[in-house]
Amino acid sequence: MMEAGVHFGHEPRNWNPRMAPFISGKRKGIHITNLTKTARFLSEACDLAFDAASTGKQFLIVGTKKKAADSVTRAAIRARCHYVNKKWLRGMLTNWYTTETRLREFRDLRTEQKTGKLNSLPKRDATMLKRQLSHLERYLGGIKYMTRLPDIVIILDQQEEYTALQECITLGIPTISLIDTNSDPDLADISIPANDDAIASIGLILNKLVFAICEGRSSYIQKN
Repeated sequence: MMEAGVHFGHEPRNWNPRMAPFISGKRKGIHITNLTKTARFLSEACDLAFDAASTGKQFLIVGTKKKAADSVTRAAIRARCHYVNKKWLRGMLTNWYTTETRLREFRDLRTEQKTGKLNSLPKRDATMLKRQLSHLERYLGGIKYMTRLPDIVIILDQQEEYTALQECITLGIPTISLIDTNSDPDLADISIPANDDAIASIGLILNKLVFAICEGRSSYIQKN
């Protein structure tokens, strides 16, 4: 964890006082996260992920920071999870009827593109629909196969994904969230204190969770 920089937090002037129990001290002007606490809550999160996956639950991974986008995609595909890695569209979960409608539209356009139907349309209409398809792919591509609300949402940066977290709280969807020293540890169901800025730190935490999900899915397949 130290090699991945999981323990590095923010400057003290940017901290959230509620993070005090998860901070072990200061070094070179930044707070240092207590890695014993990180390991403990990461273990709890992995247990939850395994148990949920072993009963067929569906996950949504949310991480829209540009530098983490590729990691989110790879992790989600590996664990067969839905994901959002570009921009969280407000109301994506709380206004599920609208999201579901857009997803059906997205799937229909993809089918028309695959069958060549778009190319048979007048050039202007085809161009407009292809532009619309590109837009939907960018923002909804990671959830195109999601037919209902997720059972668990994994959030990789509480500050960045605050709207997504609030929607989960409103709907009562359990959440696992990375929390840096500027976060509120009381918002998510399981908060993992860790550096949410460094790719290596995000990758380490995400890989642990994905491994637990994959193991849980294997258990589910064997039981069924």
